[in-house]
Amino acid sequence: MVDVTEREMDNPTFKSGTVLSDVHLRCPNKRHLMVRLNAVGQPVFLSYFKLLWNTEDLASEKHVREATAEGEHQYRSGDELCDKDRSNLKKERELNSEGLEALLDDDGDLEVVRRPRSASDLEAEDLLRDKVYPVILMKGKEDAFEDEEQEYACSDVVKIEHTMATPLEDVGKQVWRAAFLLADYILFNRDMFRCCSVLELGGGTGITSIIMGTVAKRVYCTDVGEDLLAMCEQNIALNKHLMELGRGEVKVKELDWLKDEFCTDPEAAYSWSEEEIADLHDHCTVIIAADVFYDDDLTDALFRTLYRITHNLRNSCTVYLALEKRLNFTLRHMDVTCEAYSHFRDTLNDLEKLQDKKMKYTVEPIKLDFCQFLVYERIEQL
Repeated sequence: MVDVTEREMDNPTFKSGTVLSDVHLRCPNKRHLMVRLNAVGQPVFLSYFKLLWNTEDLASEKHVREATAEGEHQYRSGDELCDKDRSNLKKERELNSEGLEALLDDDGDLEVVRRPRSASDLEAEDLLRDKVYPVILMKGKEDAFEDEEQEYACSDVVKIEHTMATPLEDVGKQVWRAAFLLADYILFNRDMFRCCSVLELGGGTGITSIIMGTVAKRVYCTDVGEDLLAMCEQNIALNKHLMELGRGEVKVKELDWLKDEFCTDPEAAYSWSEEEIADLHDHCTVIIAADVFYDDDLTDALFRTLYRITHNLRNSCTVYLALEKRLNFTLRHMDVTCEAYSHFRDTLNDLEKLQDKKMKYTVEPIKLDFCQFLVYERIEQL
């Protein structure tokens, strides 16, 4: 899906009919190493996504955003919420709400990064963030990230294999903003998810399950397609050191929303055992899903799966759904619409209104005022 020549290696051309997540091409100061071709011939890249654990990193990020992007929505930064510093939580939140201390030069003057008057908004954005180009892996260069990896402590980086552009049916092989948003929420509310049993629907590359695995007892990361699930399993292996800190476990399993039952065929890859299904039904209290609402038929299928699974759970369950509201101009409406989001909202409302003697569903929004722990652009459409 990527047309790259040796002379124009730094300017990949994505062919028509593909879907591209701008997370990959707009990640600050990052290279993306092409490590292999997957089973269907798509280039697979390895990217490092930095975790922001301390206020120095966060102060720098926030200062640059405020100085170069007037009027943009600002987001607060967060510190690691460990047991030993939970007593300082109130002070940290006050600091976040009031704004971090401004950066000053040697004379005590405020340092302000000003954009040129002649620069367009896009050019101004490029002053802040370097364009990121794929790096093609050549023979003998398998350790191309070795020096870069040494710059970070193991606990500061999430390593994810992903594709850059895919057909619509393979978008799970990319990384999407809503997965980062949900990961932020998990990291900000560690205690709430600690020792939980969790199910992720449409786990894709597995980044959200990996983050959840740092605090939860067990995570079932589910999707469909052996190639995608193998990529997800590889990412979990790449980040095993993160989950070992919290003694969490992430299991990759197939879960097809278009089917009424779990796959239990022992010959099939990523099938469920009877013990795993029983464990899910007996202990699951949290279900998560990020950026899985882009096709109306799949949205309907997901809610049917959600209804079926929650009816079989022994305990009450909380479902966290994160998505990006994508606006498109359609000739049918001659207007800017967001049909996939509208269908999602309608289906969610139908679930809440459902009259069921056994179950009751309640829906409430979550304010996006929690801290940001991963480096990505938190836009207002999330």
